[in-house]
Amino acid sequence: MISKKMVNYVKNSSAIRAMFEEGNRMAALYGKENVYDFSLGNPNVAAPTAVKDAIWEILDTEDPVLVHGYTNSNAGYEDVRAAVAASLNERFGTHFAAKNILMTVGAAGGLNVILKTILDPGDEVIVFAPYFGEYRSYTANYDGVLVEISPDTETFQPKLDEFEAKITPKTKGVIVNTPNNPTGVVYSEATIQKMAAILEKKQKEYGTDIYLISDEPYRELVYDGAEVPYLTKYYANTIVGYSYSKSLSLPGERIGYLVIPDEAADSEDLISAACVANRILGFVNAPTLQQRVVAKCLNESTDISFYDRNRETLYQGLKELGFECIKPEGAFYLFVKSPTADEKEFCAKAKEFHILMVPGSSFGCPGFVRLAYCVAHETIVNSLPKFAELAECYFK
Repeated sequence: MISKKMVNYVKNSSAIRAMFEEGNRMAALYGKENVYDFSLGNPNVAAPTAVKDAIWEILDTEDPVLVHGYTNSNAGYEDVRAAVAASLNERFGTHFAAKNILMTVGAAGGLNVILKTILDPGDEVIVFAPYFGEYRSYTANYDGVLVEISPDTETFQPKLDEFEAKITPKTKGVIVNTPNNPTGVVYSEATIQKMAAILEKKQKEYGTDIYLISDEPYRELVYDGAEVPYLTKYYANTIVGYSYSKSLSLPGERIGYLVIPDEAADSEDLISAACVANRILGFVNAPTLQQRVVAKCLNESTDISFYDRNRETLYQGLKELGFECIKPEGAFYLFVKSPTADEKEFCAKAKEFHILMVPGSSFGCPGFVRLAYCVAHETIVNSLPKFAELAECYFK
């Protein structure tokens, strides 16, 4: 008999993954080329050749016991963490050291590590809708309480008045995700500055520490000159979670890191506890070969022109058909307003045309659907006639 907590997790299992599995089933029935699967944010761009070169170089030249063994610290290899810190310092004018970096099993692993580190039962974690739905499970894992800020469906910038009103003495963490999944919106510097000021005010008011957790797997995926503020520069109690899943197209390798700055409250204890959390959650340490690979590829990036072309093609195509959507500034998702109030009904209708998308209610924002455009360009081009048929069901 599984636990009651797992019963709920299974019941509310990721709609994204479920839709992806449905896509595989439909592809077997109708042919992959006849199914237009926009469900999963699985990069369709190959990793930079430097990644393969780094793997071969490491395997050919480095001690295999070192490459494949446990790291001396659960935080990861000292030289890798120093390289990551130096790269961040050069790019963002920060002053991190190896001790401030903890290598993690992707951004998801990093978020679980830091939530395990800071949450006591009943502590609250604030998220801004729409948000990545797994934040619910991550918070519940440690008996935390997720507090949602309702979406501004005009701009998809955070509602800061509601945010301020919902901070309580039990608020322990605030998760921000910019560029955002599912909207592709980048939170502006003005938004971040106002958010930081609110947090500083509330910390003083309640005499508590509130950690701003920046979930950043899409940091490098931005378009049209958009800039993503680096949050540690605006608020001392910031912790950054990063993943190479998108920037280097390595989602299956599960490699990322946490940044815990010296300026964060109780930083030494946080760092020590996060290392222990990395172990007791079963990660032990981040994949060792991939740690060494990313250290050699810190100046590499995936070709975002591929995603940009997809973005323009899908956005312009859907707008011309009458669909309403905000043009994404980053990531590789398009958030489209459902032409019917029940977006799950819209998703079901789209499936009749072999189009798979994820309902916005999975992201705390009903009435919208998410399309992941990190697919082959041909998939987008070939889907547009089907979207046209779908549009005829609503825009007559």
